[in-house]
Amino acid sequence: MESTPEGVSDGVKRVVTRAKNGQWVNEVEGAPDLSRSYSSRDEAIEEADALAQVHGVTHVVQDSEPTGTITDGGGPDDDVAVVGEKPLTGAGTDTTDENGFPLENPSG
Repeated sequence: MESTPEGVSDGVKRVVTRAKNGQWVNEVEGAPDLSRSYSSRDEAIEEADALAQVHGVTHVVQDSEPTGTITDGGGPDDDVAVVGEKPLTGAGTDTTDENGFPLENPSG
């Protein structure tokens, strides 16, 4: 499904709606700060159509079956910590043990 509206792109090349990690995302090529995620396919498509029309670009929907599950995490190369990982800060005192349980209060 594609729609090509009229207008000016403002750096936006196209808007792609697709399923990702149990959500529907609108990825805005050329302006990633405008990309958003939605819990429903219909909401994502409606918003992407409007955004594409404003910027005068094509909106493409990549059909796929939603999993119905919203997941945390990402790829191993992602900079964002995945659930279960602990970012290395090198400062401060740990407040949880290796299982994530609180330690005794170090301040008394």
